[in-house]
Amino acid sequence: MQVAIVWFRNSLRIHDNPVLSWACKSESVDFVLPIYIFDEEIHQGSTHSMGEHRLRFQFDCVEDLQQNLKHKFDLDLHIFSGDCLEVLQSIRGQLQPFEVTLLEEFSTAPRERKQSESIERKLINVDQNWSAKSFPSCQTILDIGAVVNSPGYRPPKSMKDMVRLFRTKFGDFDNIVFKTNDPDLSPSESKQGLSVKSEHLISLDEIRPLLSAPGYFRGGENEAITRLEKKVTSQHDYVRRFNKPKSISSNVQGNPMEPSTTGLSPYISTGCLSIRRLWNSCSEIQQSSEHTVPPVSIHGQILFREMFYLLSGSVENWDQDSGNSQCKEIEWGELDHELLESWDTGQTGFPLIDAMMRQLNTTGWMHHLGRHAVSCFLTRGQLWQNWTHGRDIFERKLIDSDWALNNGNWLWLAGVAPFSMPYYRIYNPCPDSKSSLNVETKDAEFIRHWVPELSEFPSKYIFEPHLAPLQIQESAGCLIGKDYPNPIVDRKESRKKNLESFKLSLEKLR
Repeated sequence: MQVAIVWFRNSLRIHDNPVLSWACKSESVDFVLPIYIFDEEIHQGSTHSMGEHRLRFQFDCVEDLQQNLKHKFDLDLHIFSGDCLEVLQSIRGQLQPFEVTLLEEFSTAPRERKQSESIERKLINVDQNWSAKSFPSCQTILDIGAVVNSPGYRPPKSMKDMVRLFRTKFGDFDNIVFKTNDPDLSPSESKQGLSVKSEHLISLDEIRPLLSAPGYFRGGENEAITRLEKKVTSQHDYVRRFNKPKSISSNVQGNPMEPSTTGLSPYISTGCLSIRRLWNSCSEIQQSSEHTVPPVSIHGQILFREMFYLLSGSVENWDQDSGNSQCKEIEWGELDHELLESWDTGQTGFPLIDAMMRQLNTTGWMHHLGRHAVSCFLTRGQLWQNWTHGRDIFERKLIDSDWALNNGNWLWLAGVAPFSMPYYRIYNPCPDSKSSLNVETKDAEFIRHWVPELSEFPSKYIFEPHLAPLQIQESAGCLIGKDYPNPIVDRKESRKKNLESFKLSLEKLR
């Protein structure tokens, strides 16, 4: 008798789940045991690596997964809290009569690789009844391991590299539709579930009181499918004309919470939505008429994601600022805790930067051009802080946090990677209507919502309120330096100084 343990880690969904599909369809499997592990202690609202919004979103995803497994397959998701190895060892004795196959997803993240290595060494290799099976392409289209280890592989450095790779492997973009792994079984084919006990078992009802209230983005596969339908499959013109760099960074006018992009990134990063399903949805729409192409199209954004996964799986020290072939070792300034805290809390005195950071702190999400603005500001633009400090804050707070992508984007925007924009292209943190950051400046609704201290300021001064005459500040009910901070740096002087420092660092590397 064989038991398949389906370990849900980064693919918290039923549809197009290769791990679940294999377990349900394999003729050698008699019982299926679905598990999820909260592998960090949950304090009031957060864990060590997850802030309150990221943890809440993750909780929603797990709750939705539990309900879907029960409803569609009559399988009980066993939810544990504790070290992954200890959890598996705690149920080992109860599975003693069976042959056990631990099914898990391939990952490039060091933390998950170390967990898998520890389990292999201390459990799989010492118990002849246990084996492990890893599944590629659960979170990506490409088999990352296979591509990285293929003859002639070279780390991609541009969209041209990725387009060439995809066309070589799959053919013409407009004709690519990927096969999905949907375990659509009849009742007679369903596998029997298994129940185990453990001191590490925990119910969602025990966790829920520790969490913050649900946010604007609700986690879960059902929410993901609803948003996919609303923003993609029912919006053919939107998909065909999609141009990521031209989307509005200050969100939908009239709703400062709703992205002008698809807003699907949190659902893709947690695996609530299959990346293949998103690709196929766009392909079906684009086959019938003219449309945008990579890098600006939705397909182009998926290619960027695949590129960062390839790099994260092939570049040593991908998440470090030294010993990393994709990172120039710039001599950043000493960590300035006051500057970092001002940036983190949205108290820099630059309203666009503060609005974006407050949006992150309130919702766990930020538009990609907002991320461009705040990361440039923290690093080469104004504050001259090491990109890893911002990376760590994003990692903890973003509900779409993804180790491969978070590091890739910070390397890119700090100007230190081969695929970065030129380091001397600095985003103006006080934009006008012509800025490439695509900020709505006429009414400045986004700023007024997230920085309510400035809600009565005329739009003329709202991006640089410290320049407003005193009488305007008084009539707006906000004195700069008292009710809202003065700029923490002189943006023009710091920009000039930082460009000189960056150039000097580059010269030393030659």
